[in-house]
Amino acid sequence: MDLTDATWTDVRDLETDLAVVPVGSTEQHGPHAPLGTDVLTAEAVADAGLERVDREVVRAPAIPVGIAEEHRQFPGTMWVTPETFRDYVREAVESLTHHGFDRIVIVNGHGGNVDALREVGATVTRTGDAFAVPFTWFEAVGDHSADMGHGGPLETALLRHCEPGLVREDRIDEASTGGAERWGEWVSYANLAYDSAEFTDNGVVGDPGAGDETRGEELLELAADSLARLLEAVAERDVSRPDRR
Repeated sequence: MDLTDATWTDVRDLETDLAVVPVGSTEQHGPHAPLGTDVLTAEAVADAGLERVDREVVRAPAIPVGIAEEHRQFPGTMWVTPETFRDYVREAVESLTHHGFDRIVIVNGHGGNVDALREVGATVTRTGDAFAVPFTWFEAVGDHSADMGHGGPLETALLRHCEPGLVREDRIDEASTGGAERWGEWVSYANLAYDSAEFTDNGVVGDPGAGDETRGEELLELAADSLARLLEAVAERDVSRPDRR
């Protein structure tokens, strides 16, 4: 059930304790992909994953702004501090647990959110009566994960499959030629760059031309299957905390 479309009485009558919260970012993704890429892909994977489970699951509205100050030189990018993000996501999750949805999977579409979401899951699980775990879709697509960049082949492919009208196809060549091959500027295993504009002229990392619609379809299948397995595991898990040793 999508909370956006439901009434409060619809929610009251549900018999489930499992919920999904999509989380993304509003940030630059090169000249060819929309600022909402991370939200759109998180929602697409969440919805496809829910279609694969034979149980009722609440689908919360997506959280559209994340930790993205590293893209601040590119107009349109929005961000909040890690502290604000953690508090906001945690409180949003806890509002669901208040209504009895105490098993939460956070479906993430933005790399900058990963560490903070793991902290949120730990805090919710250790300090309350709920269990929360983050799932980042591009970490769950097998060998494709090695090609994850930024506005690169994976995100472009998934957009071409799910939201083809939002990809500026006439800018793909520009996106490819002005992008970087890898994320960051590395010396002695240390990343010297804090902002993406230090190593990519147009915000792209990777070759978006290598992400066609067929690949996007495969990515969605892999990510959705992974999410469905996780949802089943969370639904069946003993979420009580271990005793002190």
